[in-house]
Amino acid sequence: MASILILTLVFPPDNVSTAQIMAELALDLRQAGHFVRVLTTTPHFNDDPRAKQGQPLRNYLGRLIQKSVFNGIPVYHVRMPRKGPSRLVRILAWLGFHLVSTGYGLCLRSRPDVVFAPSPPLTIGVSAWILGCRYHVPFIYNVQEIYPDVAVHLGVLRNRLLIRAMLILEQFVYRKAIALTTISEGMRNRLLSKGVPAEKVHLIPNFVDVTELTPLPKDNDFSRTYGLHEKFVVSYAGNMGKTQGLEVLLQAAHLLNDDTGIHFLLMGDGSERNSLQQLGEALRLRNLTLLPSQPYSVMAQVYGASDLSFVSQAIGTHNDGIPSKVYRIMSCGRAVLAMSDPDSDLAYIVRESGCGAVAKPGDVVALTHVIRNASQSANEWRDRGKKGRAFVMAFNSRTCVNKRYIELIESLTNKRVSHG
Repeated sequence: MASILILTLVFPPDNVSTAQIMAELALDLRQAGHFVRVLTTTPHFNDDPRAKQGQPLRNYLGRLIQKSVFNGIPVYHVRMPRKGPSRLVRILAWLGFHLVSTGYGLCLRSRPDVVFAPSPPLTIGVSAWILGCRYHVPFIYNVQEIYPDVAVHLGVLRNRLLIRAMLILEQFVYRKAIALTTISEGMRNRLLSKGVPAEKVHLIPNFVDVTELTPLPKDNDFSRTYGLHEKFVVSYAGNMGKTQGLEVLLQAAHLLNDDTGIHFLLMGDGSERNSLQQLGEALRLRNLTLLPSQPYSVMAQVYGASDLSFVSQAIGTHNDGIPSKVYRIMSCGRAVLAMSDPDSDLAYIVRESGCGAVAKPGDVVALTHVIRNASQSANEWRDRGKKGRAFVMAFNSRTCVNKRYIELIESLTNKRVSHG
C-alpha cells in the first residue's frame, strides 16, 4: 500500500471538470488499497450547494485551512477567494495557496510515498518538488494544460523577461518530476519538442464515469423547468473566461434570433460572465437562457436537454490542453460542436469518434451553418451523439484510464522501495 498525496488547485466540492477527474482518481486509488490525502483549496470556481452539503468543510487551522472528508478520503482546503475578473487578485490568491499548502505539507504527521500534482498552475510543480525533497519521495506532474504556452498564446503573458522566467521554471519542473503524464498525443509531442525525455512522458487521457453520466431523455425535469423540452438546444456548460471565446456563440445566436425552434443555453461562472450577459442584452437575444453553474448531480439531465453541446478552444492553444468536458458530453450521448483549430487534439477526437463537427475559432458563419444544419437533421446528429458514447466507453472510461494511473504510481513506488 502506498501513501499518496494529491496536491491540486481544485477538488470537490468545487464543481469543475478537473476537480471531478481528481476526485474519481483519488477514489480509485483508495479502492486499489492505497492511502490517499488531498491538499487543495476551498471551492472558488463553481459553487455546488448539493456537493457542499454532502461534503461539509470544517475549520481545521482556524479558517486558513479547512478539512472535509470525501468518501473516506481526508481533504485539506486552503482558503481561497472566489474567482473573479481581477488578474492581480488571482495571482495573489495562487501565491497564498502555494505558501500555505506547501507550509502545511511540510508538517504532515505521516510521510507520503509519492506526490501527484496536476497543472495548472505550473508553479504547483515547484510545491510538489519541495514536498518531495522534504520527504525524500518523487512527484508526478500531471499536465492538464501546458504553461506558460497557454498564457502566451492567449496574450495574457507578454513580458519577455517574465516569459523567459516561466520557461526556465517549466524546464525545472519537467526535470525534477519523476514522471509526467499528459492527456493527448499533441501535448505529448509538444513536451518532447521541449526536450523532455520520451521515457518520462506517459500519455494517459482524461476520462469520464460512463456509468454515472449516461444518455437521458430530452424531456426531463431540467428541460421542463426551463421550457427546453420542445426546442433544439445548443448548450455550453463550464467556465466563462477568455479562453472559451463564448461571445462567438452569442453572435451565432444573434444570427439565428428569428428561428424560434433553436435555443441557446449557457451555464457557468467566470471572469467573462457579466460581459456575456451584457452582450446578450445588447443583441436583444430572445433565444438565450443564461444560468449559473449547475450541480454535477444534474449534468446528465443538462446534456439530456441538449441537442448540440459547444466546446471551444482559443486560437493558438490547440496543443496546450484539451477541454475535459468533451468526454462528459460524449458519455451523455450528445453531439459535439467544437470550435478549435482543425489540427487540434480536440478536433481529432471529434473527427475520430464521428460525434459532431468542428468549426474554426472565430468563424461565426461556419458555426451558424453547423447549428442550422443540425437542427434540420436532428436524427443524423442524434446518431453522432451515439457514436461519441461508444467512443468514450471504448477509450475514455474511468475504469480503463485510471487503471493506467494506478499501474504507473505502483510501478514508481515499488521501484523506490526496491532501491531504498
